[in-house]
Amino acid sequence: MTMATDPGVTRDDHEPEPIKAVPLRRPGRWLAAVLILVLVGLFLYGAATNPAYRWDVYWQYLRDTRIASGAVVTLELTVLAMVIAVALGTTLAVMRLSPNPVLRATAWVYLWIFRGTPVYVQLVFWGLVPSLYQHVALGVPFGLGLNEAAYMAEIVRAGINSVGEGQREASTALGMSWSQTMRRTVLPQAMRVIIPPTGNELISMLKTTALVTAIPLSTDLFGRARDIYGVNFLPIPLLLVTATWYLAITSVLMVGQYYLEKYYSRGISRKLTAKQLQELADAQGEARAK
Repeated sequence: MTMATDPGVTRDDHEPEPIKAVPLRRPGRWLAAVLILVLVGLFLYGAATNPAYRWDVYWQYLRDTRIASGAVVTLELTVLAMVIAVALGTTLAVMRLSPNPVLRATAWVYLWIFRGTPVYVQLVFWGLVPSLYQHVALGVPFGLGLNEAAYMAEIVRAGINSVGEGQREASTALGMSWSQTMRRTVLPQAMRVIIPPTGNELISMLKTTALVTAIPLSTDLFGRARDIYGVNFLPIPLLLVTATWYLAITSVLMVGQYYLEKYYSRGISRKLTAKQLQELADAQGEARAK
């Protein structure tokens, strides 16, 4: 039996009434948004009209070749340090998970030392190494990479532990050794867990390079800006220039991290296309008709 709700429209007696969803009113959200916009507008207006910011100096040095060359040095330090950190950190993570107790203990002591001391202190120490060993000279990327490797080791270890035990058992059943299992089965699958925090560490390393003043090194981005405002005594616009360059580089790195995460997340969450959704709906309609 059917009953008419509208002319030409019939509805089954057992079909529930359509729900009329009424969105909740949230005046607090609008009030908070307006308040934030007002505060941001006041800050921007104050910054634009405050002569102490010296925006003319800011625009003058934003494209200065010395600042640009410092940004290049900062990028070089970041990339080299992260290459060292990823390679050494992966090795340490595998050592910590190794059945060999000597390797596990060695990796644990390394992490204990480098995670337990400030990176600034470590950079000062590595800068003084030539005074202890005259024939040994360690570069800045090496010092930064040694410190970062301790954190990368924990990131890689977490990624390895995220891979199901069944994957390792299947590799063992195929005759793979422990090292082959790690290299061919576990690490490739762990990448989707390792990549996001590694991207964050890369951005963090970009900013940590400013600590190379401990050596001292004045050819990086912050060092160049410091040398300039040490002469013209205008630190505020030069620090704003430095922050702008860091933000620009960080934004590019974040875009690269997004696409890298997307690449390694393929197959994790599969979304249907519009055509597939339409075919699925048609198939369900035919099933109900039968």
